[in-house]
Amino acid sequence: MRDIAHLHALQTARAGLNPPFSAAPDAPRHFTRQFPKRAAELVEGGSIYWVIGGVVLVRQLVLDVRAETETDGTKITALVLDPTLVPVEPVPRRAFQGWRYLRPEDAPRDLGQNSGESEMPEAMRRELAALGLL
Repeated sequence: MRDIAHLHALQTARAGLNPPFSAAPDAPRHFTRQFPKRAAELVEGGSIYWVIGGVVLVRQLVLDVRAETETDGTKITALVLDPTLVPVEPVPRRAFQGWRYLRPEDAPRDLGQNSGESEMPEAMRRELAALGLL
């Protein structure tokens, strides 16, 4: 992904390709091979944190975790996500499986509506975070 807008565009384009489940049929989904051991915790307010260009920039609430099977019989897991992308404090980070391993105390804070950070262009937030200034 190039930026948050690109993530949104990808998820919007894929929304029509999701199988029609009874719960949130148009909600974005992220597919992975491993089923999380703490799936119940994820659907009780857990989020997936997206690393874009080496920086955590945004999160999405996990609405559901479903065991699925691809057409070739491969077992996969579908993380059903809230479509709202929540910008977070930019934190430099290599790619990781954040939906499984990021503890609440390690999670970057959401950007406040009144802080001015949310008004800053994403590229500037990313650059300032890389320099350790945010």
